[in-house]
Amino acid sequence: MKNIASILVLIFVFTFTIQAQKKKGNKQQLTINQQTSLKVKQMTLVLDLSDKQQQQVNPLLRAEIAFRQAAMEKRKEARVEKRRPTSDEIYLIKSQLLDNKITMKRSMKNILNKTQFETFKKMYKQRKSLVGIRLKEKKSTKK
Repeated sequence: MKNIASILVLIFVFTFTIQAQKKKGNKQQLTINQQTSLKVKQMTLVLDLSDKQQQQVNPLLRAEIAFRQAAMEKRKEARVEKRRPTSDEIYLIKSQLLDNKITMKRSMKNILNKTQFETFKKMYKQRKSLVGIRLKEKKSTKK
């Protein structure tokens, strides 16, 4: 009787762990317009943007999000094909990413006033540090 109960407990535990692992892949993807709208609203709360500033920031964020999604799709396709990017491709990707960051920063500097821009820089530094922490956690869990 004890053997049957222990076997049932093991089966129960395994099914729960398998179900918990499957749920991670069921995320719903927001559209570019939805993501842009949420990001503009978030920035409005943090930076106290005017209506004019919101209208100016909206296309910048839409372009940034579209670029990020396109890059993610390319990485997914490469992962499915099990193909690694060449050193030239890596250079082009990083160069384009840095160019986009430079244009974003310059555009935001023109749109925002000095105090808003300082808050914007702090916000992006915090975001960058959080991404680094998440990557370290992800790498440590894969080992």
